Amino acid sequence: MIKYPHVGIAELGLWLTWSEGRLTRSLDELVQLNLIKADWQDQDRDEAVLIDPGVALHGLLEAQEAVLAYHQQDVARSRSLVSSMLAEYEQAQVDQGEFPDQRVLGAEAVQCFADSLADNCTSEMMSFSPDGPAPQPQEEADRAEDLRLLGRGVRIRRLYLESIANDSAAFGYARWLVEQGGEARTVPSLPVRMSLYDRKVAIVAIDPHNSDEGIVVLRGTGVLTALCAFFDHAWEPATDLGVPVNRDVDGLTAQDHEVLRLLADGHTDAVVARKLGVSVRTTRRVIADLAERLGARSRFQVGVRAVEVGWLSGGRG
Repeated sequence: MIKYPHVGIAELGLWLTWSEGRLTRSLDELVQLNLIKADWQDQDRDEAVLIDPGVALHGLLEAQEAVLAYHQQDVARSRSLVSSMLAEYEQAQVDQGEFPDQRVLGAEAVQCFADSLADNCTSEMMSFSPDGPAPQPQEEADRAEDLRLLGRGVRIRRLYLESIANDSAAFGYARWLVEQGGEARTVPSLPVRMSLYDRKVAIVAIDPHNSDEGIVVLRGTGVLTALCAFFDHAWEPATDLGVPVNRDVDGLTAQDHEVLRLLADGHTDAVVARKLGVSVRTTRRVIADLAERLGARSRFQVGVRAVEVGWLSGGRG
C-alpha cells in the first residue's frame, strides 16, 4: 500500500491471495495502529486511504521507544539495587560474626524454629503471608501463638494477598487476628513468605512457591535494615483488611497496576496468576478487561498503550 497508495481493496486481496476475512482483519489492525484511515469500509470507497507514513510510522516508533525507555529505567533501578546488595554483601564478609549463614530444612523443623523465635519475640513481629495462614491442625497452634504474642504486648503486622478475600478460611483467620488486636493489610502481590522478629532476625522461604521446604535465617544488621525497610515500604500503601477495593483517577485498582507491571516485566499469565494468588482464568479476564479499555489487540499493544496513557511509569500520559 505504501508502494502503490491508490490500489483498490479488491485488487489488494487478489494480489496477496488472501481471503476476505484475513484481509479485513489486517486492515482493521492497520486502523488500530493508525496507519490507515478508519473509514476504509465505507461503501463509497474502493481503496483504503493511508495516513501519511511520515507521521504514522514515526508514531509507532515513538510508542516502542516509550516502552523501551520504561524498561531502561527498570534496568537502571535494578542496577542500583544490585549495587546496594553487593555493598551489603561486602560488609557482611568483613563482619562475619554478625552475618551467619543458617538454613533450616523441612516443614517440621521450620515450624519449630519459627515457634522458638516467636517465644523470644518481645516487641514486634512482621510478616509477608502470600499463601495465607497454615491449614488445620497447625492453624490452632498458630492462633495460640498469636494470642501469646499479643498478650505480651507484641505488635503483630501481617501482609496478605488481596486474593485472601476469596478464601473464607484464610480470610476468617486474618479477621480473627485483627479482632484480637493484631493488624492485617492486603496488597496485590507479595514476593515470598517472610517473617521479621523484633527487627533483629528474619526468616525467608528458600523456595517462593513452597515455603515448607526450608528457610534462610538472617541476622546481619545491613540485611535486616533493608528487609525491615522493604516491609515498611510495602505496608504503608497497603489496604486494611476488609476495606473495599479503591480505584484511582483512571479507574484502576492496585491489582490492575500490578498486572500491568508484571506483564511489562515479561511474565506469563501463569506466573502473574501465581504472584497474585488467583487463577489463570481470573488473570486472563483482568488482562482482557485492560486490553479492552486500552483498545489493544495484543499483549504488546497493552504495554504500548499503557505507557502512552501513563498507566506505567515512563508513560507520556
